[in-house]
Amino acid sequence: MPRAIDKRAAVDLIGWMLRRDYFLRIVEKFAQMLAQIRERIDARQFAEAGAELDRAFLELAGAGPEAVSRMSETELFARLTVNAPTNVVRDKARMLVALLQEAGRLRTVDGREEQGRACLVKALNLLLTLQLQDADFEAPQFVPTIDGLREQLGDAPLPLPTLAALWRHYERIGAYAWAEDAVFSLLETEPGNEALLAEARAFYERLLRQSDAALQAGNLPREEVKAGLAEVREWKKIEERGWQ
Repeated sequence: MPRAIDKRAAVDLIGWMLRRDYFLRIVEKFAQMLAQIRERIDARQFAEAGAELDRAFLELAGAGPEAVSRMSETELFARLTVNAPTNVVRDKARMLVALLQEAGRLRTVDGREEQGRACLVKALNLLLTLQLQDADFEAPQFVPTIDGLREQLGDAPLPLPTLAALWRHYERIGAYAWAEDAVFSLLETEPGNEALLAEARAFYERLLRQSDAALQAGNLPREEVKAGLAEVREWKKIEERGWQ
């Protein structure tokens, strides 16, 4: 009986290795295709780059860039999960992030700023979701970084769910000053949100339990944490008076 179990386990392992090797070849082919798309965009061959992007989106997600940028992260993961193990889904999602970045770049340089921004925001949201699911994942070089996508998006206001995800991400990695930036962007957008004020206060209280060294490393010294907490408490007082 143990031998039969071992045999089945070996067959399963071989099958997994073959599937993984097959997908690694797909990733390598994808990286080459992505490099070609980037070269076409840099050369301002927008029609050719757009056609290649559309084909890649359809093959990976079953929809074009605009449709993908309107889907929720849950919908996108559901599409990527069909007939794919968990580890492959993560790889496919990273590939989709890279495609969204290039779709955003293409649309921006081609004068379609609103569509380009939608693609970049979706790329950032998807990457934040991946990061929150697995903080230690190592992405291939063709996958953009969270900070790189933020830089591409510039100073324009981000959607509230994106700001909230950035807040969680930056606090998790110890980038406390950037987490605070996200907190205040949220508070400025929804100054009367009592639940948000409570979460902001809890954020500063968590930081006060950190060591001075950790706060310094996160570019938010203890005195600045205390000042931020005092400001949140003042906002709370204003909220209780009806924001008059």
